[in-house]
Amino acid sequence: MHFRRYLAELIGTFWLTFGGCGAAIVSAAFPNVGIGLLGVSFAFGLTVLSMIFAVGHISFGHFNPAVTVGLTAGGRFPVSDVIPYVIAQVLGAIAGSFLLYFIASGAPGFDLAGGFAANGYDAHSPGHYNLVSAFTTETVLTAAFIYIIMGATHPRSPVGFAGVAIGLALTLIHLISIPITNTSVNPARSTGPALVVGGWALEQLWLFWAAPLLGGIIGGLLYRVVGPLPEERIGLD
Repeated sequence: MHFRRYLAELIGTFWLTFGGCGAAIVSAAFPNVGIGLLGVSFAFGLTVLSMIFAVGHISFGHFNPAVTVGLTAGGRFPVSDVIPYVIAQVLGAIAGSFLLYFIASGAPGFDLAGGFAANGYDAHSPGHYNLVSAFTTETVLTAAFIYIIMGATHPRSPVGFAGVAIGLALTLIHLISIPITNTSVNPARSTGPALVVGGWALEQLWLFWAAPLLGGIIGGLLYRVVGPLPEERIGLD
């Protein structure tokens, strides 16, 4: 039973990384019909939205270590499943990244110097934002993301629309933060491209684990304070 949950998380995170980063690498600046920042933002939102409906009934659709940790802090997820979920998510992101590299490297002039959608700060931030700005952005936006997830999945929320709210929230997050960090709010999504790029991307990867995990904990705890009573929360068996 639990294996199905882990496999669903692997598949969902694979799709998020392959689809979202793929849009950034392959389509964002494609000649004449590039989708740009807006298109990439929607691509990430659509990957989450589509996979929530595809496998959310199996694994609850985290696809993100910060979501798993945040929901645990918020009393929605058992501690015993955190490590297996995180491992599955990271493996899915790595698989998605290397498959994307295999495909993208088939184009003439392909060069990893373009960043391969890796996350960064200072010289490796799209807008050259410094470490403090990057850390603050990733922490605050992840906290907001977890808060939205917890509210959207509460029994009193409109039934059947949680995936839409969560997908659109991730789209908005990307619209805000692509210029700052290339948008992580997801340590697994950051790890896959960093392993492909190596060098600076691996050196800066610590921030894209530390800030989202901190933000996830803050968001989960904040919802526990202002959200519904404990007996109204959803947990896994």
